[in-house]
Amino acid sequence: MPELPEVEALRVFLVDACVGKTVARTELAAFSSLKTFQVPLGALNGLEVDDVERHGKFICLSVGGLWMVFHLARGGWLTWKETVPLTPARPGRGPLALRVGFDDDSGFELTEMGTQKRLAIYVVNALDEVPGIATLGPDPLADAFTPAVLDGILDTAGRAQLKGVLRDQRIIAGIGNAYSDEILHAAKLSPFKPSNGLDVEERATLYAAIRSELADAVARSAGLAAKELKGDKKLNLHVHGKAGQPCPVCGTTIAEVSFADSSLQYCPTCQTGGKLLADRRMSKLLK
Repeated sequence: MPELPEVEALRVFLVDACVGKTVARTELAAFSSLKTFQVPLGALNGLEVDDVERHGKFICLSVGGLWMVFHLARGGWLTWKETVPLTPARPGRGPLALRVGFDDDSGFELTEMGTQKRLAIYVVNALDEVPGIATLGPDPLADAFTPAVLDGILDTAGRAQLKGVLRDQRIIAGIGNAYSDEILHAAKLSPFKPSNGLDVEERATLYAAIRSELADAVARSAGLAAKELKGDKKLNLHVHGKAGQPCPVCGTTIAEVSFADSSLQYCPTCQTGGKLLADRRMSKLLK
């Protein structure tokens, strides 16, 4: 799933690639992906792209007073085309969800792999009309995200587990499954530790890990083409997706907890005092 660093890199890429260009055509191939109907998709045709913003994991194109917003979800991605195919996009069972072409024949396609179709596209007059944006928590790389803000989040979360708090977009925007694992590993904290159970030093360490892990990933992504971002992310992860491999810090075998539709990875030595975490349904440490 693309998270804050990859989505930010896509935003920067799109600023360079399409700001100042005029939308020539929009072709919807997956009708279920379009979540709004008050403003038709075709209303974007003939309008110029003014800017590209990121809000959490949402990419937002400002187009002639309207907004085209998309969320790539778990299996979605953006592919840039220097020359958009002339053959009209056809609805079907393939991965193509949306094709956007500009006046210089370039453009991009939104695709989604897998059977769970969650990619979402919105065409709205204002960003607060997108439900997911309206409820977003603070951006963890914004100047306004201070240690005091994180303290308030942890206090409010009570005994909620750190992993879930970091992933909840209503609490902190942009962090997903992968980077929450990376942040907790860098901070040497258990993913199941209660949010209000952190002492002053652990809170400071968590704050530093949030900022550094995300900022470093954004910096690594700078200048990469859209097609290179997925590989760069996987290459630089230390624990997420690395179950069974040695921890790069201590050499302990990285462990995993599986859920119905996802999993988390962690280092028992670095994060849980050598203990293996029980199944999420038990929410306890194995004795």
